[in-house]
Amino acid sequence: MRIAIMSDIHDHISRLATALERVRNADILICCGDLCSPFIMRQLGEGFAGPIHIVFGNNDGDLFRLTATAARFSAITLHGAFADLDLDGLRVAVTHYPEIALPLLESGRYGLVCCGHNHQYSVVQRGAVTLVNPGEVMGELYGSATCAVYDRETGDVTRHDL
Repeated sequence: MRIAIMSDIHDHISRLATALERVRNADILICCGDLCSPFIMRQLGEGFAGPIHIVFGNNDGDLFRLTATAARFSAITLHGAFADLDLDGLRVAVTHYPEIALPLLESGRYGLVCCGHNHQYSVVQRGAVTLVNPGEVMGELYGSATCAVYDRETGDVTRHDL
């Protein structure tokens, strides 16, 4: 199973289109928040073929319209501020915030922990647990737009520059 991970899209439709093209062979998409506008939710729903799991970030303002748009796509599941997923036996925690993700990493309860918010790509390994911050799809704060794909079979994380 290949899990695409992205975060901090911040309404950048062209970079999101590139990200969706780069991860098209993934089985599942996880978004760690800060989509921002409902049209980004629509682009995700129309642009990715598999299941999509989304948590909200601090810049997801119109939760009513984001939720209404997501409801039009059976593949999208909104989890609020936190997701605790079981993906074919792989326990996955998803949050927007690194300060929440770090204790989840240290807890050892999960095989994969995903977060965003600080817009900085990073992968941290603690024993059998991997923490992935896919960076920012937006590509404005630190000069690089990125997303990631986690390969469950190998444990490898591939960075995709957009």
